[in-house]
Amino acid sequence: MLSMLTEAQQDTLRALVDRIIPADDFPGGWEAGVGDYLDRQFAGDLSHVVDDYRIGLDWLEAEACATTGTSFAALAATAQDEVLRRVEQGDVVVDCPVDPAAFFRAAAEHAAEGFYGDPGNGGNSNGVSWRMIGFEVTG
Repeated sequence: MLSMLTEAQQDTLRALVDRIIPADDFPGGWEAGVGDYLDRQFAGDLSHVVDDYRIGLDWLEAEACATTGTSFAALAATAQDEVLRRVEQGDVVVDCPVDPAAFFRAAAEHAAEGFYGDPGNGGNSNGVSWRMIGFEVTG
């Protein structure tokens, strides 16, 4: 999965997706197939943002390490949320070649697409988010 990303980038992306769409009574974003959606889209319609994701994920890891001393993926959920809150507000300590807040917004948008979109696009595994919101496919 996500062969265009390193293992460390995949770990960071998985943790990021699961903070954007955390599990509750239903699966979180990653378990619901957002990673599969992104894998498919990175090879197609989103191929133009793969480099931005690589840069953004490496930067997010560096930011987490610089501010907490720990890898983003290894942080507790509340600590991940705090790192992301600072990113969203532009309150960061590590220089990033891409706009950190714009990277976060894009990641959130793409995670939502993968979570709520048509399962035929690679995400929303078995229509889990549709069941969550009570959407029924007819016809």
